[in-house]
Amino acid sequence: MNKAIGGVELSSMARGFDVTDTMLKTAPISLVLARTVCPGKYIVLVSGEVADVQAAVEAGASRGSVSLVDRFVIPNIHPDVFPAISGTAVVNKLEALGIVEAFSVSALIQGADAAVKAANVRLIEVRLAMALGGKAFVTMTGSVAAVDTAVAAAAEVVGKRGLLVEKVVIPQPRPELLTEIL
Repeated sequence: MNKAIGGVELSSMARGFDVTDTMLKTAPISLVLARTVCPGKYIVLVSGEVADVQAAVEAGASRGSVSLVDRFVIPNIHPDVFPAISGTAVVNKLEALGIVEAFSVSALIQGADAAVKAANVRLIEVRLAMALGGKAFVTMTGSVAAVDTAVAAAAEVVGKRGLLVEKVVIPQPRPELLTEIL
């Protein structure tokens, strides 16, 4: 069971490959994602035991040098975050819909974790910077009250970093929106 997630965002794609290799050689971690993202950035996400993820992120950030844009470690990550990142979360019924949009992948993942820990919501997707101009967003569903609470928690985390673009709660979304989200 992965207890932590960590990530490094870089402004250089070439450096991204180097940083990924460094992180994987630093500690026994699992690679969640390593890829180019818009606009010309590279992101590396890893998971594992907290100390191992912290060591890998520190090594990656150091290796990233002047190409480092952002980094994060979330100990005790909520398990629902992983399927939302990988696109494997299953949501058959759309209740109230919450969306939080951020200027940073790192900030958004931290916000998504805060959201799902704050209220009884289901994460639908964490969309990371692909065809989004480097931004990211999380979608979630649940009762109106739960979604309000979760969106507020995510927006607070992202907003404290000055990276909040927008937050929205839609109480009775049309079912067609679910096909747009997935």
